[in-house]
Amino acid sequence: MNKNKIEFFITVIMAIVDNIKNISYLKKFKKKILGKHSYLSNKMKQLKFLELNKKIFFGKILNKSFKKIKIHFLNREKKLKINFVKNYDINRNFDYTLPGKKLLFGSLHPITKSIYKIEDFFSKIGFSIINGYEIEDEYHNFSCLNIPKDHPSRNKKDTFWLSDNILLRTQTSNMQVHIMKNKKFPIKIISSGKVYRNDNDIKHTPMFHQIEGLIVSKNISFANLKWIICKFLNFFFKKKISIRFRNSYFPFTVLSAEVDIKEQNGKWLEILGCGIVHPNVLDNMNIDYKKYSGCAFGIGIERLTMLYYETLDLRNFFENNLNFLKQF
Repeated sequence: MNKNKIEFFITVIMAIVDNIKNISYLKKFKKKILGKHSYLSNKMKQLKFLELNKKIFFGKILNKSFKKIKIHFLNREKKLKINFVKNYDINRNFDYTLPGKKLLFGSLHPITKSIYKIEDFFSKIGFSIINGYEIEDEYHNFSCLNIPKDHPSRNKKDTFWLSDNILLRTQTSNMQVHIMKNKKFPIKIISSGKVYRNDNDIKHTPMFHQIEGLIVSKNISFANLKWIICKFLNFFFKKKISIRFRNSYFPFTVLSAEVDIKEQNGKWLEILGCGIVHPNVLDNMNIDYKKYSGCAFGIGIERLTMLYYETLDLRNFFENNLNFLKQF
């Protein structure tokens, strides 16, 4: 083993590396020079045949040589990458004086914000959040909820029917049926999701979002329902608002009520429907309505969102107009 030959080899390799102009070829050459069967690796294997003092002497030389070549390869690779980027930008006539591009960050849709806000309130008072089925059969969407065969909502002009028995659900109330089938009392759930009705104007769209709430247990009264609704509306609008409960009719509740809030102009505006679960609905689920009672409510999320953000046209939420959505 000769020191001068090792040093000459290092000098030659470094000169070759300095003349390589292709990163891919540089990597292949590096593997050849520093690999298991390279000149330096073979010299390292020969150390075990040398005397101890020569083994220490040549071991130090070979380790320094390995390190020196590795560093030289790394520096050359960095230089080639920098040159590549500069040449690439020059070929593209890149102007380094141009201002940088601004990174655009997305945000939650106002409807999504409202859903999260509503779910946050109800989860804090013990409600479970469940997801529902958007494609439903006639039994779960209508019959089981005490909606008669001649009810207008079953009309093909108002409902999107996929077949004689299958439809796009018209309300999230269908989830009441699926949950009550389990008969695990007390039931205390909300279900949010898309619903579909054949209607389209500044206050209605064919698809919109609704949240359904349901409580079934012993001794549930309208007072329980009223307390929940009032607490929720004050929470959502972040202030104490004027609320009134007005007699109404829904096939699946009795007593039934529409809930109105007073606007700044002094007019009352309907925002949701609610009531005591109809005994027929409980009976359809084989629940003893003499032992158990329940209350339910349905909230139109778009309506609340329009009021909260003071927008006038519901359709703006679905037109993907960035100038509109950036406001939120």
